[in-house]
Amino acid sequence: MDPVAFRVFGFEVRWYGLLIAIAVLLGTILALREAKRKGVKEESIIDMLLFAVPGAIIGARLYYVIFQWDYYSQNPGEILNLRGGGLAIHGAIIGGALVAYVFTKVKKMNFFTIADIVAPSLILGQAIGRWGNFANQEAHGGPTDLPWGIMVDGVKVHPTFLYESIWNFLLFGFLLWYRRKKAKAEGEVFAIYLVLYSVARFFIEGLRTDSLMLGPIRVAQLISVIIIISGIAFIRYSRKKL
Repeated sequence: MDPVAFRVFGFEVRWYGLLIAIAVLLGTILALREAKRKGVKEESIIDMLLFAVPGAIIGARLYYVIFQWDYYSQNPGEILNLRGGGLAIHGAIIGGALVAYVFTKVKKMNFFTIADIVAPSLILGQAIGRWGNFANQEAHGGPTDLPWGIMVDGVKVHPTFLYESIWNFLLFGFLLWYRRKKAKAEGEVFAIYLVLYSVARFFIEGLRTDSLMLGPIRVAQLISVIIIISGIAFIRYSRKKL
């Protein structure tokens, strides 16, 4: 697949960036509707996103660069080249969450209320964004004979981007249902989002061929385990306080 969606006056618009923009737009619309339902000012959500989205992108890039420092230390000019990919979702979550936390503290808002509002938007964005990996022919798995494998450089491989995208869409639907029917404590929806995404990511990461590594350990798997344990502990602690 051609990574370039179209050209405007000679400037290439790539699928990767276009899909991220679509994901941000749809996620924002969804979050605003939920904010209105919960009595949170829509202007506050927009203001937060104006800071959190750039924070997420910066976090995603920094995370990727840090764990690929052997390459970027020799090619510093490539650090700011986002058009070809190289954004790590865990870095985006960390960067966006940190900025959102600071914002809510400054504005004297409840961070966990806001986190619950945006959680479905986040997983929807991830589901859409994974197709940018397909356009770039990246984030795929190793060789497979399965009928749904895709061809990359003449080799049939696991479409791990597809596995994750399907899971994320299912999780998106589940979070919408859970938020209205089952959620009890503030921050619970956000915690469930982190836990269930991380469970899938742990197993899918084991199939990928481009994992960021910390010695012999796949970083995404390590972070996923930490998030799963922390998220479950948070949910149990929050429910005990009710």
